[in-house]
Amino acid sequence: MSELSREFVIVDPPSPPHGLEGAIVAIGNFDGVHRGHVAVLKRALALAQRLDRRCAVLTFEPHPSDFFFGTNTIFRLTPSETKAVALARLGLDAMIVLTFDAKLAALPPEDFVREILVRRLAIGGVVAGYDFHFGRGRKGTPATLVEAGRRYGFAVEIVEQIAADTEGSIEPASSTATRSALESGDVERARHLLGHPYFVIGEVIHGEKRGGKLGFPTANLRLHPSVRLRHGIYAVEIGIDDQRYGGVASFGTRPTFDDGAPLLEIFIFDFSGDLYGKKIEVAFLGFIRDELKFASVEDLVAQMRRDEEEARNMLCDRRR
Repeated sequence: MSELSREFVIVDPPSPPHGLEGAIVAIGNFDGVHRGHVAVLKRALALAQRLDRRCAVLTFEPHPSDFFFGTNTIFRLTPSETKAVALARLGLDAMIVLTFDAKLAALPPEDFVREILVRRLAIGGVVAGYDFHFGRGRKGTPATLVEAGRRYGFAVEIVEQIAADTEGSIEPASSTATRSALESGDVERARHLLGHPYFVIGEVIHGEKRGGKLGFPTANLRLHPSVRLRHGIYAVEIGIDDQRYGGVASFGTRPTFDDGAPLLEIFIFDFSGDLYGKKIEVAFLGFIRDELKFASVEDLVAQMRRDEEEARNMLCDRRR
């Protein structure tokens, strides 16, 4: 995966970030950066181009659900770094992150507009989705933004719900529906809802090195603790620097061995090299089977060979 520039993510700026004065901002949580989110972001980019302004996203950490109901209440489709990568690929200039705390949660909608959007960020315009709510008690609405834009002199565009996508589906994009699909292992439905494969980013860590002894050396990632992806075996694509590789991955607790904390173990096809400490990207392209406990290591290895063959076939079919 390509590295983000250090300047892309800006946390709690007290004043307009240099170069983003008068920027167009798309506001929202954007968890998953799904098809509906992309419609908002593309509208923001188009508005920025028309007005000759830069374009940024304004988002929040932690996710408001985690603030109100406890850490890892919500399955984060795109934790902060993953979200930043997805946004940068769409051509945004920056991701501005506000810490969602008691003070921010208590701001009335009018104060959020005046203190955050106008004073601290000096925005030139805002774009939001039809269902965006903000401020204390979620009392701020798209209509609130439109009226505030008239008073303070910034442009406002509200993006309606997508009626249909390029495949003719009228199913609305939804982070909730995507989480449900991934919890059941349906990565193909998740891909349709997102508009791109579900992917994770993580640093390769040392494991027990069992895979190498079994003939399947793996790159191991500890995923965000909120991830509730179905435990099982998947066909995957791995991004290492600017190269892409096929692979097969196991996400789960390794019941044949230790039944420990969830870990993503990836066997990368046709690759050799030291990845420890390196950040890689893993996209989930197909579900192969559930995680199982085997009676013997020999039975496990035999199944791993079948899993590899199945993953290669799935990846080959996708390329046709």
